[in-house]
Amino acid sequence: MHEIEPPLDDDEASAAPLVTTGKRRRPELTPAQRALGLLVRREHSRKELTRKLTARGVEADDAEAAVARMTAEGWQDDARFAELLVRSRASNGYGPLRIRAELGIHGLDRDIVTAAMDAYDGDWTENARDLARRRFPGRLDDRAIQRKAADFLLRRGFSGDQVRAAVRLDDDD
Repeated sequence: MHEIEPPLDDDEASAAPLVTTGKRRRPELTPAQRALGLLVRREHSRKELTRKLTARGVEADDAEAAVARMTAEGWQDDARFAELLVRSRASNGYGPLRIRAELGIHGLDRDIVTAAMDAYDGDWTENARDLARRRFPGRLDDRAIQRKAADFLLRRGFSGDQVRAAVRLDDDD
């Protein structure tokens, strides 16, 4: 069914160029509307949102203004983005070193990164142990498999202490 759009005022009609899509003509989206469209799909950092807007043809100043507006209105929040990214990556089997590096790529403030990492309520060592057991089920008694598991966990971003604890034969060590 077709949506009925309210008629544009003369000022709005002259300010918004029309875009042709099939049979209908509709006004081109403003930078704020584009930013909001991206944010309703998933969280974005300020840096990422600005980059995506400029990649879609929005002028840099307009993109920064739109992102500032989204932040002021609570649609975009770097702290919320960081916490969600930490939980998401941890649940996908990544360790704290890799997650912290990814947060740095997003241009987040050091305090936000630290707060997000501290807010994570999981146990990194237990995450590493579970991942090693799932990836190498019942085979962690072999030294060669332990080395493979350790290499795998290190590549996933776990610290040396977490890796050593994860591949030990005796959980009480």
